[in-house]
Amino acid sequence: MTHHLNFHQLLTLLQSSFGLRESEEALTILIDVPTASLPDNPAWKDRRRIAADWFTIFQTNVHRLPFSAIHCCVYDNVGSNNNDLPETVVLVDTATRELPTAGKSHPVPLAEILSTSSIVIAITELSATAPLKVLARTFRFRGATLPGFSRKMVPALGLDYEKVNERVMQIKERLDRAVGATLDFRAEGTAYQLFCDLRFRDAHASGGIIREPGTVANLPSGEAYIVPYEGEKPGEPSRTTGLLPVQFEKEVVVFAIEANRATMVLTKGEESDRQRLKLKNEPAYGNIAELGIGVLDEWGVRAVGSTLLDEKIGLHVAFGRSEHFGGVTGPSSFHSPRNVVHVDWVYVPSVQPMVSSESVEFEYEDGTSEQVLYAGKIMI
Repeated sequence: MTHHLNFHQLLTLLQSSFGLRESEEALTILIDVPTASLPDNPAWKDRRRIAADWFTIFQTNVHRLPFSAIHCCVYDNVGSNNNDLPETVVLVDTATRELPTAGKSHPVPLAEILSTSSIVIAITELSATAPLKVLARTFRFRGATLPGFSRKMVPALGLDYEKVNERVMQIKERLDRAVGATLDFRAEGTAYQLFCDLRFRDAHASGGIIREPGTVANLPSGEAYIVPYEGEKPGEPSRTTGLLPVQFEKEVVVFAIEANRATMVLTKGEESDRQRLKLKNEPAYGNIAELGIGVLDEWGVRAVGSTLLDEKIGLHVAFGRSEHFGGVTGPSSFHSPRNVVHVDWVYVPSVQPMVSSESVEFEYEDGTSEQVLYAGKIMI
């Protein structure tokens, strides 16, 4: 199994995902770096090495690429997943074995970089997906985000994304038609059920095809997802309600969901107490921000311990920020910018061995229903 990509493999990835044109503006790589409040770790250090390798390969072969320039920009990490990006970044001229930390050179406005980029690739510790989706609407670049990327994921970048996208679109089409979804779980011998209100929402496809300006998606890709209705219409509350079990360490925490928000924690224990305090200090944290179904299990892809890839394998439910996916919960919904987060709970046996996804059933406006997942496997 290869853990590296050469120029031809990187070029194939760019062509298949982004549909390279005869002439492009700059290709920009974004990297976040450690700070005192969020120090370095071995995986993060190696991710910067991967980014440095890609930057060097692209720079060395720029004459064989359609880009006007190759940029690499670093910035101090923003403290939490999907928090807003800083207004300025540091432009790196030449990559070393380990990229420099932000602040060692004169900053440049991030808007200036994005406005002159055709393609942006964010290889980061903390997810930049939400803010880049928002920024892409203004600056019209095509973007790929790789938060938590590791060498174990390299083979997943070589999948036939045309076929992956076809499978993803089958699920997106059903999510678009669905008005509700019933999720059944089992944890420690107890059954739990959550109903997600899918009215008034359009689904999204992340199948590895990122060819339209203003589009940002994860790589590796392979999921369809939707924001449950959050109750923003006057006189029309959200019908999302039920119980959601989530495993934290060796403890299953059970959230009570009402009107699309986790309102309380029903279980006892250290992890339950931590989650209870989070909800108390930041109610927007408990917003049900996403219902997603990954398809890569059908390609033999296995979880590696990183949400970036693991959520593309099966069912996942997210808390927090949703406006980047078409919802209404954004940074202003949180008490503090430092609290802004979008976090996924992935229901794959190796990720949450104490919680199993038993079934997912879609309900349609005509009164019919369809079982989409059973025992973690796609049934359509």
